[in-house]
Amino acid sequence: MKRLLVLSSLAAVLLIAGCSQKGSVQSSSSSNSYGQSANNGKGYVAGKDNFANLEERIKYVDSNLQNVFFNFDQFTIRPDMQRVVDNNVNVLLSPAIGTLSVRIEGNTDEWGTDEYNYALGLKRAVAVRESLVAKGVDQNKTILVSYGESKPTCTSKTRECWAENRKVTFKILP
Repeated sequence: MKRLLVLSSLAAVLLIAGCSQKGSVQSSSSSNSYGQSANNGKGYVAGKDNFANLEERIKYVDSNLQNVFFNFDQFTIRPDMQRVVDNNVNVLLSPAIGTLSVRIEGNTDEWGTDEYNYALGLKRAVAVRESLVAKGVDQNKTILVSYGESKPTCTSKTRECWAENRKVTFKILP
């Protein structure tokens, strides 16, 4: 009986060892345009929709959108911000956006009345949305809001700080 158990165990080991493949598995270590590995199972691979969950998708899109800055008391997009708008168009037209929407948030510095700044923030948001829509972004996937001077990112009383607050920001919504 012992002999039969030893022989069957030996046969099982030989059978398993004889059936295994000796080939190697090759993997690609290429990176996409955002520096992420194309096959690590996380993030976005160009041209594919491979997000594990909604939070991952939102985080990816949010991280690739850039703020659009404005001159004092202006709502026209500066020439140096056109490249930023073009980048945002590319992000919002990519498969990564899926069914998500974008909230376009107009902001101002603290100069002027609350009413004036809310109106200016809205004009800035409208200007950016019109530019995005003109380049192919679906207007139905955009929502406008003006925060005026109520959500400053910088609170120092300097010209540089005030310039930091004159912008349009983006928030991705499910």
